Parts: sequence; C-alpha cells; structure tokens
Amino acid sequence: MIDVILKRFDKPDEVTHFEKGRFETVTLGDMTIGRATYQPGWKWSEDVGSGLGEDYCTVEHVGMVVSGCATAAFADGRVTEMKAGDLFYVPSEPHDSWVVGDEPYVSLHFLGAGKYAK
Repeated sequence: MIDVILKRFDKPDEVTHFEKGRFETVTLGDMTIGRATYQPGWKWSEDVGSGLGEDYCTVEHVGMVVSGCATAAFADGRVTEMKAGDLFYVPSEPHDSWVVGDEPYVSLHFLGAGKYAK
C-alpha cells in the first residue's frame, strides 16, 4: 500500500538563501518541487551565478509564476517576461533572469528544482 505524502513550503526539505531571495525545495517520492522567492533587484547572474562561477543558468525549468514578474533572458538576446499566472518552460540553453518591477517574484518549479543553484 502506498501512503499519501503531505508537505508544505513552510517546512521545506532544503533552503538555499541568496542576498535578495531564497529557493526552497520539497521532495515527494521521486519529484522535487521548488519555490523561488526573489526580491526586487535580484538577478541570477549576480545573486546565484557569481557564487557558482557561472554567467548563465543551464537548468531546464517548468513552473508557474505565483506573483510578480521576472525574465528569462537568453545569451542570444531573446528576453521573455513571465508574469503572475503564467506557466513556463525555459530550455536548458544558457539564460539569465532578473526581477522586473518593485514587487517580489514568486514561482513554483516542477522540473529543474533538484538541480537549481548547485
């Protein structure tokens, strides 16, 4: 018999802190789900990548924006804004990201959360 697993982000399995945000993960069976919370002024290349020695993120992402707005900005110059309510797919090709505006950005990540910021 398989048991139901219940978890909440108020008690995540792992938290990665950044100067202007955090990335929390919970693991349910074989799936890791992430919640990104970034403050205005957060930028992946500065707040995450610089600590990893990377200019771009290369993690594939599938998720949903809960609140705020951020970009997926690719090395070739393409920039897409992702806003509250958007479901997103960001391929593993090199990309940066930053919060747009004065509102914190929050998103859930259903693919890529286990590899993010590592």
